[in-house]
Amino acid sequence: MSVKENILMAINSIKAHKMRSVLTMLGIIIGVAAVIIVVAIGQGGEEMLKTSIAGEGNTSEIFYMPSDEEMQTNPNIWNEPAFTLEDIREIETVDGIANVVATSYEHSSIRYQTETSDASVNGISETYLDVHQLNVAEGFSLQPADFLGGRRVALISDSLNEELFPEQSAVGEVIRVANQPVEVIGVLEAPSGLFAFGMQEVYMPWETWRTVYSKSEFNQVTIQAESLEELQAAGEEAVQLLNARKNTEEAYQVMNMEEIAEGIGQITRIMTMIIGGIAGISLFVGGIGVMNIMLVSVTERTREIGIRKSLGATRQQILIQFLIESIILTLIGGIIGILLGGGISTLISFFAGWPSLLSWPVIIGALLFSMILGIVFGLLPANKAARLNPIESLRYE
Repeated sequence: MSVKENILMAINSIKAHKMRSVLTMLGIIIGVAAVIIVVAIGQGGEEMLKTSIAGEGNTSEIFYMPSDEEMQTNPNIWNEPAFTLEDIREIETVDGIANVVATSYEHSSIRYQTETSDASVNGISETYLDVHQLNVAEGFSLQPADFLGGRRVALISDSLNEELFPEQSAVGEVIRVANQPVEVIGVLEAPSGLFAFGMQEVYMPWETWRTVYSKSEFNQVTIQAESLEELQAAGEEAVQLLNARKNTEEAYQVMNMEEIAEGIGQITRIMTMIIGGIAGISLFVGGIGVMNIMLVSVTERTREIGIRKSLGATRQQILIQFLIESIILTLIGGIIGILLGGGISTLISFFAGWPSLLSWPVIIGALLFSMILGIVFGLLPANKAARLNPIESLRYE
């Protein structure tokens, strides 16, 4: 009997017992779907985290962290400004740096009439808008004239807008920032995605921030390199320049966002493998179900096996017949599981706001694993069928 005839016989046997076959395949379907969902969501989540942390603009942050020795030498070191306007101008001269984003921030009470809320107030430069996305949902964004003139205007986050203006538009209204009047010209879009947090924030030109708080220092500096290849070298040169200016050794350091993102990526990959392995246990449970139903099928078809053997069928032919039937059963379950897992992972990723990465190696691996399950768990029933005595099989009722 050819392989094609064995496949057709296996399909006819599955059709003859539809309900039993579906229930048998259910374990394989659930197992394959679970693995596909876990891997796809894990890879999509990893990509989303790496993008949100490392960014898409070849950026890296410079941070100020004096050592214990430097703090002992200069106990007032934390009272000195971390970054000054002169520091920023010096960093801008470093080769390979396209933009320097200097930001100042304070946590303040924001008031509108009788409504009050706490928020992070950020004083930003015009280059901030070139590097970071501040998408305005209502009103207008900050304009170059706002930065040049230090106008008392600001953008507020969606969550702060809901807190202070629950029943009206915030655009054109005047809020009090540290008891100073500032006009709201725009409301930012609400963040999207599973890991998006609605923070209460205010963004205003740095000159306006300096006037409101009577400060001229910067809390945070981010550099944008002209290319990804120049990012690390430009960052290291910038911190060397700052350490030389402040007569420190390692107070200024560069944070390579790509390295951090890669480290987080390794953690997410390990977690995906662990969770995927746990989900894969259900595949073995499904394989046991296949073996059980094949043993039942051998018992039911004992007389048929006896007739085939009496007509000249060899042990090998009987073995191959039931082995192919087991493989077909698990393969159909694997295909349905891949379709189900792909559909569910796409829906989850759509609502979570991150990409669903269905990779071909995972899909092909799931199909091959389904076939291997069919061979492994179908071998015992097929071997039992092949070893049946034809005379005893013909007597079986």
